[in-house]
Amino acid sequence: AQGCVFQERHGWERPGWFNQEGPAPVLDYDYYGAYDASKNHNYKYNELLTREYTFDFPPHHDLIRDECLTCRNAVAVFDMSYFGKFYLVGPDAKKAADWLFSADVNKPMGSTIYTCMLNKRGGTESDLTVSRIEPGPSGSPLAPAFQGDAYYLAIGGGVAEHNWCHIHTVLQDMKFQCQLLDCSEDMGMISIQGPQSRSVLQEVLDSDLSNTAFPFSTHKVVKAAGHYVRAMRLSFVGEMGWELHIPREACVPVYRAVMEAGAKHGICNAGYRAIDSLSIEKGYRHWHADLRPDDTPLEAGLAFTCKLKSSIPFLGREALEAKKAQGLRRRIISLTINEKVPMFGLEAIFRNGEPVGHLRRADYGFAIDKTIGYGYIRDPDGGVVNPDFVRNGHFTMERMGVVYKATAHLKSPFDPESKRVKGIY
Repeated sequence: AQGCVFQERHGWERPGWFNQEGPAPVLDYDYYGAYDASKNHNYKYNELLTREYTFDFPPHHDLIRDECLTCRNAVAVFDMSYFGKFYLVGPDAKKAADWLFSADVNKPMGSTIYTCMLNKRGGTESDLTVSRIEPGPSGSPLAPAFQGDAYYLAIGGGVAEHNWCHIHTVLQDMKFQCQLLDCSEDMGMISIQGPQSRSVLQEVLDSDLSNTAFPFSTHKVVKAAGHYVRAMRLSFVGEMGWELHIPREACVPVYRAVMEAGAKHGICNAGYRAIDSLSIEKGYRHWHADLRPDDTPLEAGLAFTCKLKSSIPFLGREALEAKKAQGLRRRIISLTINEKVPMFGLEAIFRNGEPVGHLRRADYGFAIDKTIGYGYIRDPDGGVVNPDFVRNGHFTMERMGVVYKATAHLKSPFDPESKRVKGIY
């Protein structure tokens, strides 16, 4: 009814973007008219997808822009229900969490920590959020019955199975007495993001959402439209906002309550094409693109997720300490260009005329009004790649045989001090 054009990720359906011309339903596959199947005619969904086949911006570029700028200037709702939602419970849950997660997740109850999971080489197997939890309402998927410590893991749905396998392998190798429970299909998740998100949700949730009562990187079980939900103050788009993790049967009434409360604030639905743009603009990583098993958090600008200042052992720690002592031989940077042309990833990066890497991911940032890309660079002479190496270089990028002057950034060009996620506008 909202005109959503969907994407598919590992068997999950998720919103891609919203067509303002009305619904574009997906019809049964027609096998191009073979096997006695009737060929689909005037197929609107197929026409929309066909317009994606371009090396220019697609026709719906402006629709994605509107979703992004509504999020930046007012409030937007993202359906992220395809996320993996796991619980780590059992007698050795704390020991397992200390070993699995690069960050110290054993913070006060109600905390939510962004962390990585590493392999023995120090490479990044995952980035995710981990929340320390208390037992939830009886019979609710918001928290299982447990004794001792327990953790709620929220993981991008496209890589949830990879995370599941990695965690199970580590639990078996270390002989931790733990269970990993999968509640991905028992709960939905919507994310309400933007400067007006607090005003909208204050009408829906029975909790004080002020910075003092509900600071960034915390969570609470609260009521929304009469239903218990887990509200988490997080953002993957660089704005003040909350994720609502909702029992399956309550998803629709909670969503409707949010949309009703947000109408006077200019709320809109937004999809993953907007998330791709907003997240790269803020400098947030996408595991599988600019974060992979051969990238360490130190190289990826995620050293803050590693408890190296503590004495707590964790998987991959020794490899990270060795790389840190040797100095980084590659480093991720962001690059922007002034020309209004799209980039897609894999474009070559040059420093002072010499190739030093390629883009891992690229998109258009609508708030900064520039094409932006992220890639890892090396010194052709094999030296350490430090901030001065970046600052003192002249960068260009090549797209389809055309070279463009580029500006390199060590921090996100959008809100580099991360004030917006803290509600400072």
